[in-house]
Parts: sequence; C-alpha cells; structure tokens
Amino acid sequence: MEKARVLYITHEMMPYMTDETLMARTARELPQGMQERGWEIRNFMPRFGMINERRHQLHEVIRLSGMNIIVNDTDQPLVIKVASIPTGRIQVYFIDNEEFFRRKTMFRDDSDNFFPDNDERAIFYCKGVLETVKKLGWVPDVIHVHGWLSTLVPFYVRTLYKNDPTFSNSKIVTSIYEDDKFSEMFPKDFAQKAQEGFSDGDLSELAKKANYANLIVSGLKYSDAAVKGNFTLDKEISKAIKDSGIKLLETSYTDNYLDDLHAFYQEILQEETILG
Repeated sequence: MEKARVLYITHEMMPYMTDETLMARTARELPQGMQERGWEIRNFMPRFGMINERRHQLHEVIRLSGMNIIVNDTDQPLVIKVASIPTGRIQVYFIDNEEFFRRKTMFRDDSDNFFPDNDERAIFYCKGVLETVKKLGWVPDVIHVHGWLSTLVPFYVRTLYKNDPTFSNSKIVTSIYEDDKFSEMFPKDFAQKAQEGFSDGDLSELAKKANYANLIVSGLKYSDAAVKGNFTLDKEISKAIKDSGIKLLETSYTDNYLDDLHAFYQEILQEETILG
C-alpha cells in the first residue's frame, strides 16, 4: 500500500530561523513526526535573506527553477533551492526570488515598517509552491499550511488549480498561530492581484477589507480543517470556522500533539472535500 502524502507549507521553520517561534518549532517537528508515523512528506518555505546558505548547505535545483510567476502583471523569476536537516532526514524546498526574498528581514524593515509589497510576496510564494509541486509530479493527500503567508494556497488549490490532478483530491488543513498576526492593511487591490488571470472563487472579504483576519477567513473558506493552539481567535475567524462547519483541532502543542495530528489527518481523509 502506498504511503499517504502530506505537503507542509510554512514561512518559519527551525533551524533556519533565528527565533524559535511556535510555528517554526511545529513546522520542524510535525514533518518528522509524520514521517516517523509512515507518511511521505514534502516541506516548503521562503528563502529569506537571513538564511545562511553556506551554513545550511542550500543549493539550487536547476530542473525545478526557471519558471516565471506573474504577480501584478509582472513576470517574476522563480528559483528553487533545497537543503536537508540530517538529524531528522528532512528535506526542505526553498522558494527564492531576488525581488521578494533577499531582504535580511522577513516582513518588516529595520524601522519595523510592514513591507508594502507583502501582499505580492504572498501571491508569489503560494503560486510558486504549487507550481513547483506540480513540476515535481508529487500528488499530496493532505496540504497543511502554516501562517498567513500561505493562506492563499487553499484558495488557489480550489480555484486556479481545481482541475489539476496534482491537487484535485487533496485535503487542506490551515494552522492558525497567535503570534502570526499583524495590524496593518494590505493594498486595496490585493484581492484583484490575487485573482489576476482568472475569475473563479470568492475573495470578497479581502476585497472589502484586506487585513489579517480576512486573509485567514479567505483561506479557511477553502480549507477542509483548521488547527489552533490555546488562544482566543479573532471573532471573524471564529465565526468563519463555525459557519463553514470545517473540522477544528485545538492543541496545546505538548505531549501527544503529534499523535493527535496523525489521527486528525486520517479523520479528514475520510471526509468529503470542501469545494468552497
């Protein structure tokens, strides 16, 4: 019997980050935990400028690089790099682009200002991951996204890629983190840019108000399940989960949480897919 496959998409993962956030730790532990429980895994994150390529032995995957991703009517070159975490036998693919990911900070400049193109960086990253997975010819049973940078993935899988056999049967899990929030607004044309070149799907929340809560809500609308820690969700996000009826796993991220996620994956694989 073939191993079930899970695709992890995050913007923080140890040991590549300088700070060990809950997302960075979870994105490191969860793939290894599922691999040890018999799953086949793939991991993606951005190649932020603070990641030391020499120390972590990143190298470009020529056969996967060379595509262009259109963002705001501009072709942006997609470069794919890869590295391994020997202690866990984990391989990580990095999405790279000179314009979006070579800065030495993640989402804010040295004066703590939110980068004005973070919306375009999210569009590029999400499309870049999905295009790379297609090129790998690897079909995930579960797609597990972590954090706001990846929240357009569920929308794209259910709309732009809805007829692609790579993703047509994938179940989507969205993890929400308390320390991932931001208070800034994206540009008013974010939803329009996210749907550039196609008109399927509904990003009406983002078209109305392009903030953190509505970005998460837009991702949950196209997800099959959600995961959260021990914190209170924004009321808009809580309402979206309740109204959609998607499965919700609340975890303390201690003790047996890997067993809980393993059982959660198995449970959602038995459910019908959310079509949006």
